[in-house]
Amino acid sequence: MNLEIDFMDETNKVSEMEINQLSKLLQFAASQQKLEGEIELSVTFVDNNRIQEINKEYREKDQPTDVISFAMEELGEGEIPLMNSTLPRMLGDIIISVDRAKEQAEDYGHSYSRELGFLTVHGFLHLLGYDHMTKEDEEMMFSLQREILDEFGLQR
Repeated sequence: MNLEIDFMDETNKVSEMEINQLSKLLQFAASQQKLEGEIELSVTFVDNNRIQEINKEYREKDQPTDVISFAMEELGEGEIPLMNSTLPRMLGDIIISVDRAKEQAEDYGHSYSRELGFLTVHGFLHLLGYDHMTKEDEEMMFSLQREILDEFGLQR
């Protein structure tokens, strides 16, 4: 498996060390999920104002949130899948508010690094089709997140 990650920091607040750690975490999570082949995704760091704009535009919620994922493999009504084995598998985009990550790290009493990791894995699992709309789905997704973070070494 080859996972290509495009990191963009619109805030200039995420250090190179933090980005390297998140890259390793995503590689670890992808191997835990047994992904194969050429895979691409992007992670963008924004502030509360920008994520609120995105949340309002795409989810009709006029408030900041911590993470939003746009899965490329989810098909909308009337869309057909692109089938070409020579193209890398494009999972989609993860957008993280660094402001919310800092706020939540304080609220939950753990490190900013752990919260960034949590939000990254949460967004990544959404790209893979996991969700938390029902109690059962939430239990499965959150236990998987905890397992990945714990095994990687980002415990609470």
